[in-house]
Amino acid sequence: MEAAEAKGGDSRVADGAGAKVRAMLRSQLGEDIYASWFKALEFDEFDGKTVRVSVPVVFLRKWIQSHYMDELLTCCRAEFKSAEEVVVSVRQPGAGVARQMARDAEPATKSREAAAEPRALGALGAAEPARSPVMRPIAGRTSIGGFEGSPLDPHHTFENFVVGTSNRMAHAGAVQVAETVLTDSPAFNPLYLYSSVGLGKTHLLQAIAWEVKRRAENAQVLYLTAERFRYQFVEALRAQDPLSFKEKFRGINMLLIDDLEFMQGEKTEQEFDHIINALLDGGRQVVVASARHPAQIERLNERMRSRLQRGLVAEIGGFDHELRHRVLDQRLAEKRAADPSFDLSREVVEILASRLTESGRELEGAVNRLYLTWQHMRAPVTPDIAETVVRDLFQGVEPRRIKIEDILRIVSRHFGVSKGDLLSQRRHRSVVWPRQIGMYLAKQLTHRSLPEIGRRFGNRDHTTVLHAIRKIENVIAGDANLRDEIDELKKLISH
Repeated sequence: MEAAEAKGGDSRVADGAGAKVRAMLRSQLGEDIYASWFKALEFDEFDGKTVRVSVPVVFLRKWIQSHYMDELLTCCRAEFKSAEEVVVSVRQPGAGVARQMARDAEPATKSREAAAEPRALGALGAAEPARSPVMRPIAGRTSIGGFEGSPLDPHHTFENFVVGTSNRMAHAGAVQVAETVLTDSPAFNPLYLYSSVGLGKTHLLQAIAWEVKRRAENAQVLYLTAERFRYQFVEALRAQDPLSFKEKFRGINMLLIDDLEFMQGEKTEQEFDHIINALLDGGRQVVVASARHPAQIERLNERMRSRLQRGLVAEIGGFDHELRHRVLDQRLAEKRAADPSFDLSREVVEILASRLTESGRELEGAVNRLYLTWQHMRAPVTPDIAETVVRDLFQGVEPRRIKIEDILRIVSRHFGVSKGDLLSQRRHRSVVWPRQIGMYLAKQLTHRSLPEIGRRFGNRDHTTVLHAIRKIENVIAGDANLRDEIDELKKLISH
């Protein structure tokens, strides 16, 4: 072993030992989780019983302790044979390793005991023990002094949110806000999340509300859709008591506003401006979700637009192929938790992941439909049955009307390359890029299988087609210009 274990000897961890543990973590947890939570992890000491590691910020330490201590301890034991526990500390410049660990570290056993303590949800619902990944909060609403918020979905928790490349920043920002809002060092204020419909912004807003109330049952948290904010304000005006409406926000710790783009009405918009400014000036947390970036919401005045961009503005992009697979796996796991005999074949899951590309709601709706179908049939759901049941969820023009020949013609004309180039073995980027887009469009707009698409694009292997599809999906997730270009090509092909 590369780490010293003898008591009284050098307890510093050799680079090779830490590297092996990191490699095991990456292999077991996957690249996304490793990059998000373990990339900054450093191995500092091993005294024969305790492995001491450190991270640069408190947020990372708490997240690892809350979610990945078992995995971290298992991987450490594979390299440090006599290890009994792992202690995670926060690195501070200029502080000695041992002194810092004694001040900041929390043993894994202590974090597990803390996680087992019961907590109450206060205004969100009845008391409940701290949640494991399979437990759910009860349904409820936030309320402040008799002012009732919008309903909270009990499934919209951090445990149920599937993290991927397109939503990692938004998720990390939401978690950090939830964990620091009531501390002396709050995170981002305001936090502004935006995305197209069905990609998870409402889920994250409600997850913040659940988490804050789980941590502090007396926290004054209010979750409102823009429509409900407007309704409550109009009711106060009708009652000729607008001051009571303002007063309800005076003692609030956190306000979460969903669907900001629907905040309409001159007086409502003015009142919203006053309340948000008052909360931010008072150091209270504000979280906003919208379908558009604040710069693209015309009704916002310049001051409000600037204030909403002062904290963290995070976009949630479209789901790539891998994330759609993971969302489907999560929804299937939830169904199997209630009915272990239910399952979908990987072929059916692949059909859903490849064809339902617009939102997570589509994916969840498809799983719900197939589950209901299975309940009636009590027989395996075949690919043909799956396509029939969810056909109306598939986006775009009926795929059978479009031919790969049409795609080759439009793509070659759009990119200024010949059809022969697209079908050739040329590897120059000027040819490879349009060829990959053509394969992606063929999968999106036709019923052709991957091998069939490969044959029609110059007798290529189906793995080449799959690589092209996933590459385009990954780029689209972070490139709005390419999304627009793909949409334009779809329109040209469909007409």
